[in-house]
This record gives sequence, C-alpha cells and structure tokens, in this order.
Amino acid sequence: MSKAIDLVQRCTTMEDVRRQVNALDDVLVPLLVTRIGYMTQAARIKGDVNQVRDEARIEAIVQRVRERTEQEGGQPDVMEAVYRQLMEACIAYEHREFVRLRAGSRGPGSDQLAGEQA
Repeated sequence: MSKAIDLVQRCTTMEDVRRQVNALDDVLVPLLVTRIGYMTQAARIKGDVNQVRDEARIEAIVQRVRERTEQEGGQPDVMEAVYRQLMEACIAYEHREFVRLRAGSRGPGSDQLAGEQA
C-alpha cells in the first residue's frame, strides 16, 4: 500500500522545496475552503449557540486524524497540532456565522434566517 509520505520528492534546493510546497498549497486551499464552508452549514443547522463547540466531536476528529496520519507515514503529533488550530479557527468562524445568521432573522417565531429565501 502506498503512503502519502512516499510521494515526497527529494529536493536539492530551497527553490525545489518551495515549488513543491506551493503545489500542495494549490490543492490544500480549495479543500480547506470547502471544509470551512461546511461550518456555515453547521451554524445554520444548529439550534443553540452552545452546540457550536462540541468537545466530543473535537476529540473524535483528533483521534481519526492521528490514525489517518499514522497510516500515511506522517507525524501524528504535528498533524494533531495543525488540526487543533484549524478546528479552533473553524469554531470561531462558526460562532460568528451562528450570530450573523440569526441577527438578520425576522424576529420571534421566524424560522427563516437571513440570506435564505422561502
């Protein structure tokens, strides 16, 4: 079975390293934009601001990511740190979205959120 770590090419200059990292960023950024887009969906779906932060879900994601990282030949501690930072940023964004979506509601009893059409 091929591992992601096996895809790392040998570089002889920092220019080579930077070119490879830039190419990976070109793949990662659209994926992260999509992932973060789901935080808007979560903010729309969750009924209570206290649901935005879900410690059990955070730990489940960390465990899953650590296992996947190990399978790919990576460094689980590094990936956990990256994901914890990503999740904190996503939680902050989702919280802002939760508030924003409800700020434009039509008032008590309205089941339509700002930006949604009937």
